[in-house]
Amino acid sequence: MTRAIEKHHPLLALTAMMLSSLIALQAQDRVVIQPKDTGAALVNPGMGWVFHHYDNSIQRYGLDLAPSDTVDEFPGGSVIYLRLAWSYLEPEEGKFNWSVVDTPAQRWIDKGWKVAFRFTCSESARDQPYATPEWVRKAGARGCNFAPRKGVVEDSPMWEPDFDDPLFLDKLDRFLAAAAARYDGNPEVAFIDIGSFGVWGEGHTGASTRLPYSAETLRKHMDLHKKHFRRTLLAANDDFPGATKGLMNYARELGMTLRDDSIIVQPAEKAYFHAWMAPLFWPWAPVILESEHYGSSKKRGYWQDGSLYLKAIEDYHASYASVHWYPREFLAEMRPLIDRINLRLGYRIQLIEASWPKEVEAGSPLTFGYRFRNDGVAPCLPGGFPAITLKDDKGGIAAVFVDEEFDVRALPVGPSGEAVPVGREAKALSQASKPLALFRAPPPPVFQPGSYTVFISVGARTGTPMIALPLPDSDGHRRYRLGTIAIH
Repeated sequence: MTRAIEKHHPLLALTAMMLSSLIALQAQDRVVIQPKDTGAALVNPGMGWVFHHYDNSIQRYGLDLAPSDTVDEFPGGSVIYLRLAWSYLEPEEGKFNWSVVDTPAQRWIDKGWKVAFRFTCSESARDQPYATPEWVRKAGARGCNFAPRKGVVEDSPMWEPDFDDPLFLDKLDRFLAAAAARYDGNPEVAFIDIGSFGVWGEGHTGASTRLPYSAETLRKHMDLHKKHFRRTLLAANDDFPGATKGLMNYARELGMTLRDDSIIVQPAEKAYFHAWMAPLFWPWAPVILESEHYGSSKKRGYWQDGSLYLKAIEDYHASYASVHWYPREFLAEMRPLIDRINLRLGYRIQLIEASWPKEVEAGSPLTFGYRFRNDGVAPCLPGGFPAITLKDDKGGIAAVFVDEEFDVRALPVGPSGEAVPVGREAKALSQASKPLALFRAPPPPVFQPGSYTVFISVGARTGTPMIALPLPDSDGHRRYRLGTIAIH
């Protein structure tokens, strides 16, 4: 009779099965837990604190650290940033010195960090008069000598290329091709700035020649980077000339993200200007913020308690924030601010509630419920799927169940503690919630009845954990113990 119903009335059969499961669920003695956020700083893909190693000059900031010192005590650090003049990497045409970046990068990559780059063509530090290699000028590329913040000065030793010059662009094209051969699509690289235009790679000449350029020039440099870096995330700077909505839309069309340099370079309401650009990017790409050099901002009296940095992170929905100073000094003086930022920066996937049957008959469906909230400022852009793992009394993985229909990428963001939770629940608390997840254990002898410890994780469709959660009792692999289940 049942087979006849399934054959001729599949909808009735499905309804009967759902009703049977509901009756069974109501009869179950369920475990329900509501864990609290541990408050821990989380290191997760596509977010975190960025340390400046090389910055404007090869002399700062990372050279103050011994080769063995990666400031491991800094909570939430995830990216080492190498902003370095092109001339250091290609001192002779076609002859590269990648060791300048590979050496510090590997210290941090060895600790699980990512690396990020900005390759610059104009700097204002006296120790690098040729950010663009001198051989480019000698080959015939046009440019001007300048004095920092004084404009064109013919007898100054510092030189900046004409950013429109065809010969300069041809040599730059070849350099970017060499860099992309090493770094494009490299999983160790978090992002690469469009840094070839303007002083410090910020897209302006205010501290160098002070010569004007059009947005069209910038498009050439954006296109040149995109020509070579097709897979790695590229970042467009908010200070690019003519950085109108049209130009930022162009950056978005090219698949780039937004970077805003020097938050709190000015006081109060002038701490930053371009949060209006952020909605073009943050729903689909990680926005990157850089504070002004912390010591300089503090010296001018603009930094104060640093709360404007947190406000900028909220307004931009930022995923990355820079430590634009010596990281250990910044940590010592700004620890309360760092802790507050770590609760909001990027995404923070909180488990609000979880439930499962205390015991269940072997062969019966396992009904799991969970409710998650993203308490960060940005979406969980890498995405991830909840997984339930059952372990035996020796810690062995006995069964793994992945909810492939629930992607935490879709969790909405909102003010702290106010984002709408979404989950799998017996009684949905939001329209986005789904019914309880029904999993079936592998058949014997793959899976045997017994008592098991229940773990939850978020990660790949295959059950590999990838997202750290603010939960206690980790197994060391981003699975978190919830309780026990008995299967008879």
